[in-house]
Amino acid sequence: MKTYELTYIITPEITSEEAEAKSKEFESLIQGKEGVIIKHANPTAKALAYPVGKKASGFFGVLEFQSEPEIINDLREAITKDEKVVRQMITVKEAVKVRKERRTKPTEAMKEPEQKTEEEPKKEAPTKDLLEKEKEKSKVELKDIEQSLDEILGE
Repeated sequence: MKTYELTYIITPEITSEEAEAKSKEFESLIQGKEGVIIKHANPTAKALAYPVGKKASGFFGVLEFQSEPEIINDLREAITKDEKVVRQMITVKEAVKVRKERRTKPTEAMKEPEQKTEEEPKKEAPTKDLLEKEKEKSKVELKDIEQSLDEILGE
């Protein structure tokens, strides 16, 4: 069984209750031919982008179902004969394919670091004393900040 989508426009000359009844009629027609309704949306009144059959608006409905391909022609014929249906279209819904991630060439940032040669001097890990001295250097007192601000502002 394939998955299909029936999209249709019903004439605006009927009421919304009658449009919903038409939708139920299409559903029963599909189920009568051993089809399975997956998803349906009640027809809603919409303005059309361009006139279809001299009508500028209509009830737009969508119906997703599964059925055998042989009954699609019968279904299309039955819907086309209905005078209240302005336009209809049945399309095959393809399964969504999951795409694999594309491989890319590694950039410089992604490459592994090269092995260090013996020519490069080895950096020693900072000791506790060095860390404390760096902290003392980085401390700035409030009066130094105020003095710098005065110089900048020219006061």
